[in-house]
Amino acid sequence: MSESDTSGAARAAEFERWANVFTAHKAFSHPSELHGALCGRLAAGSRIEELDWLAMVCEHMGLPESAAEESGDLAPFMNKAYDQALGLLKSADMSFHPLLPDDDYAIEQRLEALVAWVRGFLEGMALAAGEALGQAPDEIRELIEDMVAISQLSDDEEADDESEQQLLEITEYIRLGALAVFTEFNAPEKPASESPTLH
Repeated sequence: MSESDTSGAARAAEFERWANVFTAHKAFSHPSELHGALCGRLAAGSRIEELDWLAMVCEHMGLPESAAEESGDLAPFMNKAYDQALGLLKSADMSFHPLLPDDDYAIEQRLEALVAWVRGFLEGMALAAGEALGQAPDEIRELIEDMVAISQLSDDEEADDESEQQLLEITEYIRLGALAVFTEFNAPEKPASESPTLH
């Protein structure tokens, strides 16, 4: 099993964990959209306090705000998901991926998830960056325009090998785009080695 297979399996398992939490709480929204909204906020330089993040989760899932306190699994799961998303966006190995179902799902479901993720990302980014997006470099503004177009794709396309390939290419474009936005709006962290050493 190659490394990409194992990371693919890990990503598939991660999507299933999110989907199970959404199902358990009878959420009407899509897990990919919430993950996208979180990544959009983080990529645009925002950091969310735990209580605000949990309130955002509850609102997104259509739950009362008290749900995070009342449920034994929701807050720990979502706090871990927050840390994980931020860690992957920061990671130098570019291992970040949007939260999407794997190819065991029908292409229509995967496209729906991708569109939901992109919509969430755009919404999160707009909330966090606001007018600063207008001053972003041309390539970031072009990327945002592309994302807006992708967010309007419909899932009634006929599935064939070509559409599979297109979906893969769009997903990779979005993945790299999210990392580009993160790099643009987040100052690089200073390496730990620069701190003074005590002898």
